[in-house]
Amino acid sequence: MPLPLEAVDPAQEGAFASPWQPRQRVLMLLWGFCWTLFCVWTPKPANRWRLFWLRTFGAKIHGLPFVHQRARIAIPWNLTLHDRACLGDRANAYTLGPVEIGARATVAQESYLSTGSHDFTKPSIPLTTAKITIGEDAFLGARTFVMPGVTIGARSVIGACSVATKDVPADVFAAGNPCRVLRPR
Repeated sequence: MPLPLEAVDPAQEGAFASPWQPRQRVLMLLWGFCWTLFCVWTPKPANRWRLFWLRTFGAKIHGLPFVHQRARIAIPWNLTLHDRACLGDRANAYTLGPVEIGARATVAQESYLSTGSHDFTKPSIPLTTAKITIGEDAFLGARTFVMPGVTIGARSVIGACSVATKDVPADVFAAGNPCRVLRPR
């Protein structure tokens, strides 16, 4: 079953044309500069400072999540973090499309949440995006890769180095490449 991908710019003229409007490109550049200058060097206890900068750039923050200073967030206005959610050390939220991380969910170190892909059936190979949802109390092990359009169910545990190519139901242990349900939690 194909993923429900949405074209970022359906009129993208070619494979090398940007799908982003000039204003978006300027904001993305400014975001990268601000995160590097004001957040990457901060110690772990400066979490509220990092959340301030995420909010400033449009991230939707509910309660008090934790974002590691070395986490990478491509486009913060596409990120939603709920209370006590955790984005770990060198976790990469490639938020070309929406990413929502539920309350108390953990995205462990070096995990990669990729909302973007390309439509290879068209000559212009346009960028496509689909929302990633991580359910409340879910845990993604180190170096987990989550594909566009995937939902990880509440309270599920995804093993380290797994590749989630399709939805994972709630309350299960899952692992592998591709990720498969191993047993109920």
